Amino acid sequence: MSEAIKHECGIVLIRLLKPLSYYKEKYGRYTYGLEKLYLMMEKQHNRGQEGAGVACVKIDAEPGCEYIFRERALGSGAISETFAKVNRAIAEGKAEGLQGPELPYIGELYIGHLRYSTTGRSGISYVHPFLRRNNWRSRNLCLAGNFNLTNVEEIFDSIVAQGQHPRHNADTFIMLEQLGYLLDSHHEDLYRKYKAEGLRGRELSARIEDNIDMEGIISTVSQMWDGGFVIVGATGSGESFVFRDRWGIRPAHYYADDEIVAVASERAVIQTVMNITTDQVRELGAGEALVIHRNGEVCPCCVAKPENPRPCSFERIYFSRGSDGDIYKERKALGRLLTPQILREIDHDIDHAVFSFIPNTAEVAYYGMMEGLNNYLNDLKISRLIELGHQADAEQMKSILNHKIRTEKLAIKDIKLRTFIAEGSSRNDLATHVYDITYDTIVPGEDSVVVIDDSIVRGTTLKQSIV
Repeated sequence: MSEAIKHECGIVLIRLLKPLSYYKEKYGRYTYGLEKLYLMMEKQHNRGQEGAGVACVKIDAEPGCEYIFRERALGSGAISETFAKVNRAIAEGKAEGLQGPELPYIGELYIGHLRYSTTGRSGISYVHPFLRRNNWRSRNLCLAGNFNLTNVEEIFDSIVAQGQHPRHNADTFIMLEQLGYLLDSHHEDLYRKYKAEGLRGRELSARIEDNIDMEGIISTVSQMWDGGFVIVGATGSGESFVFRDRWGIRPAHYYADDEIVAVASERAVIQTVMNITTDQVRELGAGEALVIHRNGEVCPCCVAKPENPRPCSFERIYFSRGSDGDIYKERKALGRLLTPQILREIDHDIDHAVFSFIPNTAEVAYYGMMEGLNNYLNDLKISRLIELGHQADAEQMKSILNHKIRTEKLAIKDIKLRTFIAEGSSRNDLATHVYDITYDTIVPGEDSVVVIDDSIVRGTTLKQSIV
């Protein structure tokens, strides 16, 4: 199994485990869950360069009332645009006389998605969450994820062979159709079983909704999928889930207490939004699923046997927030490990080298690089002091001790160049900005400029230019 980097999206799932009145009484508002959703999406904004979307499920909605709400938008400002539409819908509901839990987007279950597609198809129809509608609440399916499948054609042929007619062959549509097909089939089995027992009407529907085997559905369908993925989803009846590929390529973390379950692509996001410590956030393991049943029961389970877990280095180097403790240490180590190569590239001439970084993902690696360079310089100082022996005078020692690694802030973050993974022209523009510097401390023709940037993940570990 090999995977090309195509998407580095962000996911969020919020499940409130208490009645909505509980949050109104404790926190003074019904929008507690919606606010957590917004914060967790905003703190993963770097994953939303192309689009964003949200969905809300009201678990106990009465017949005739909408129970699934969805909104999506395109562009780097998609989070703000999406929530502006949500807030307008809430305001319109209030104007119509609706209150509290009756309002749109006030529910117990939320899904958020931030789309970052570095290659492939674009447009609002490819922005998650995806929605598969049905008149039975338990057969409605909402899906979002951070993934790309590597065997889409094989799965597509399998679906067609079952008699289905998919509208698209993109992996998101394929996943939605496969899960939906198994959900429909399982629902039909339950329908026949409980109808044979004499159940009818709402009693029959309630029994079906209470007995959906989401773990079994996920286990069955995930065996067909090859690639890296984290999927979050929900049914209209309130079953929700998140599951991770058996190689552990894409990340997922979660926190659960007696009030809330919160899931996100990054651990630091949950820490800050929920105001908890690192050890309270758990990482979903390779091949694991977290299922939250409509009654609020939280069930971690293994749905696929792990196969040589290999987390995506691109996630850890570029996309994840540096405020995560492990990510911070790893990025510093990356910079430190670059020190020998950098010294070779400049022929160990640190006197005529100026070091800098491209903000923001390379900044932590830069600190690690500087630690490595300063360790090299300290060893050099010791050698020179030893060479001087007892004959050294104060000025000579002062000159050696004052020897410093030269650093400058050569690149300032330009928002329109926030990222330049997929667009070569943007990278070239940024390089121009790097070398567009004053000569107060850099001598043209003599000094090297060494800039560490996110191209570490591309195999190019440094940029060097004679100004």
